[in-house]
Amino acid sequence: MQPKLFSPLSLASITLPNRIVIPPMCQYAAVEGVAQNWHTVHYGTLAASGAGLLVVEATAVCPEGRISPRCLILQTDEQEAALAKLVQNMQDIAPTVPILQLGHAGRKASCDVPWGTGACLSQEAGGWQTVAPSPEPMNTQDTQPLPLTLEEIDTVKKQFAASALRAKRAGFAGIELHGAHGYLLHQFLSPLSNTRTDQYGGSLENRMRLVLEVFSAMQEAVGKEFILGVRLSASDWVEGGWDVEQTAQLCQRLEALGCAFFDISSGGLSTQQKIPLGAGYQVPFAQRIKQAVSAPVIAVGLITEPTQAEEVMYPRQSRGLEML
Repeated sequence: MQPKLFSPLSLASITLPNRIVIPPMCQYAAVEGVAQNWHTVHYGTLAASGAGLLVVEATAVCPEGRISPRCLILQTDEQEAALAKLVQNMQDIAPTVPILQLGHAGRKASCDVPWGTGACLSQEAGGWQTVAPSPEPMNTQDTQPLPLTLEEIDTVKKQFAASALRAKRAGFAGIELHGAHGYLLHQFLSPLSNTRTDQYGGSLENRMRLVLEVFSAMQEAVGKEFILGVRLSASDWVEGGWDVEQTAQLCQRLEALGCAFFDISSGGLSTQQKIPLGAGYQVPFAQRIKQAVSAPVIAVGLITEPTQAEEVMYPRQSRGLEML
């Protein structure tokens, strides 16, 4: 019998040839936000792997939303044209379905590349002023971010919508909205980083507001037939922070809006957490979300063997609880 890992899957209006997903992996190789030859070779190689779905790396919706000065941006015609060429190259090579991850780094922006210091860059070193829901920096040595005003929050929503439309025009089959790993949308979700007292802070309803509004703005821009999924961190790994039960409630709200899939990871807002690393250590988060929604759920985290992936996707003890 054919392993379920290699069986087709309907994802909104598209059928994936299998259930293997290549996750977004930042390359830090762009020039002024524009994809380069490196991206052509890199993503062409990944497309040739035969995976069903390929998520192109985190792409900022504005220059100040980049993680590093070498990150992709999707805000100009030149940036859009380079990504359109990239998509065409992947489609010429293999039937792998390409989608684009869109995000904004918030207070985790303006950093050196990982093989450099990885630290927050000063403006003199090529960095820029960061923004966040609240003025607390990611690390004590980082530049203090500026809290976004209501007018600036409205601009962020428009930037996500504009980039989503450009991604659709560039030929991507869909978008993964990046609401995980301590970046801007996660910063609004987590009570550890969001200390606002207006309609975007405090209660769970208020902290979820920006993610829901960004999703709706993107959907309005690209239409309900275009695939829109969301990546979320299910836990901050810190008591009193964002957790899996809050994630489940958010996913139910997103699914009601038409979210096509959920990519469930985890992350933290501090380097001090003791995260229990091990085979499939984040899978229970995805399993909990799958209990809350009917849409496909992507599981991640040290899934290294085909038999392990098969068991994650279709557990023996819970047949009928399919993941992706």
